[in-house]
Amino acid sequence: MGMFDQIKDAMKMRSEAKRIQSEIQKISVSHSNGGITVTAKGDMTIAEIKFEPGAYDEVKAGKPARFETMLLNVVNGALKKAREATQAEMQRLMGGAGGLFGGK
Repeated sequence: MGMFDQIKDAMKMRSEAKRIQSEIQKISVSHSNGGITVTAKGDMTIAEIKFEPGAYDEVKAGKPARFETMLLNVVNGALKKAREATQAEMQRLMGGAGGLFGGK
C-alpha cells in the first residue's frame, strides 16, 4: 500500500469516526425513580434533571441523605442506560462501516 492509499484510508477513518461521534451525540435516555427523572446523553453528560413535588418529601421530613441517595441512584441509572445505548449504537454503526473498523 502506497503513501497516498494510507492517507486516503486515514481520511476515510477520520470521516467515519466523526460520523459515529455525531450519531452518539444524538442519543438521549431517561431514568426515573421516586419522583426524580434524569436524562443523560450519549456523550455521558446529564442533559436534564426534573423533580416532581413529592420528591422533596424526604428533605422536608429531615432526611436529606435519603433524597441524596435517590438522586445519586437515578443519575447512575441514567448514565448506565446511556452507556448501554451508546455501546449498542457503536456496534451497529461499526458493523455497517464496511469493515473499516473490523465490522462486516
